[in-house]
Amino acid sequence: MMTLEGVRVLDLSRLAPGPFCTMLLADLGADVLMIEGPAEIVSRGAQRSAPAGQRTGDEWRRGYNALRRNKRSMVLNLQDEDGRRIFHRLCEDFDVIIEGFRPGVVDRLGVDYETVAKINPRLVYCSLSGYGQSGPYRDMVGHDVNYIAIGGALGLIGRPGQAPAIPQNLLADFAGGGLMAAFAIVSALLARERTGRGQNIDLAMSDGVLYLLASAASGLLGGGATPRPGETALSGARPQYDVYECSDGKWISIGALEPHFWTALCEALGRPDFVALQNDRAREDEIRAYFRKTFLLRTRDEWFDDLKDLDVCVAPVLSLDEALRNPHHLARDMVVNVVDHRHGTFPQVGVAPKFSETPGGVYSIAPLPGQDTGHVLGLLGYGWDEILEFRDRGVVGLAQR
Repeated sequence: MMTLEGVRVLDLSRLAPGPFCTMLLADLGADVLMIEGPAEIVSRGAQRSAPAGQRTGDEWRRGYNALRRNKRSMVLNLQDEDGRRIFHRLCEDFDVIIEGFRPGVVDRLGVDYETVAKINPRLVYCSLSGYGQSGPYRDMVGHDVNYIAIGGALGLIGRPGQAPAIPQNLLADFAGGGLMAAFAIVSALLARERTGRGQNIDLAMSDGVLYLLASAASGLLGGGATPRPGETALSGARPQYDVYECSDGKWISIGALEPHFWTALCEALGRPDFVALQNDRAREDEIRAYFRKTFLLRTRDEWFDDLKDLDVCVAPVLSLDEALRNPHHLARDMVVNVVDHRHGTFPQVGVAPKFSETPGGVYSIAPLPGQDTGHVLGLLGYGWDEILEFRDRGVVGLAQR
């Protein structure tokens, strides 16, 4: 048994935040059915064989697309009356709907919360957008960099006097968006156990970013100074919490904030006299200069091997390819092999939460768009002739293998 086994999710989202949310749910056992648009069907014709040891294009897209793993796919034209009717029938038996359209789109399509809640009052409906369903910015377009900019996070990341450092699309799309949406959905499902009713979730990624900054904002709301990039203890302002270049051009991270960690670091670097200077801001430039010079004497991995068992709070700054090969991550099953009986084995990132009784898992690669359309329609009672007629009229799409 898996944690979310029995939970059924209709996924109307397209870009990264929504699919990441439903990947998290699917990894823990939820049955996620992606409702994809007709444009997702691509005529591939006869599949060409690939050179020995290489993947075909379809195999690569399916085997290495983690955001679509563990899910099913149905291609359905929601702009068609029959397509909407099919979707409404699906709503009768599902628990969750997540959509990532701009505000107002689901209303025009007739798949908004008010409409589907009349069909199934137990539905948990999550609208995931950049700026939410209300407020003066609701209709603005944007991407992760915009949401972390307006949410206050981008202005905190970087070094003094330099441009803000853009942290990929991790903070809004994945943390403030997809992860926050998964948390909200599971919370609403838990509430439904008590009330018997579903509810509507309005989740803005810009809100999610600001929510992530609750701790940092507390000091400011309490009358403190506005934190600036590189000027706080946790953004590189102090020599005990920073990154240092090593002799091979790679970097090592140090997080020796507590006195006992600081003591261990100073002693390991041959400067026990620095121990008493941990909070002496006037000597920090001297300390940092020594640290920089000292770490340049050896390689990153040599430093890590020497310091990792000394209670220093140290870790190598790994590239992503190094992280995927790291022995600790491998021991924690954070890289797993997904076996597909037709296409072979594909490595993917594993599931982070480790449940003792109901573990999650990665058990299937991404489906082809429309791979499950026929099966789902059959379960709804449609005959094959009717399904083909829907396909020919563009109401549904069937995977072209």
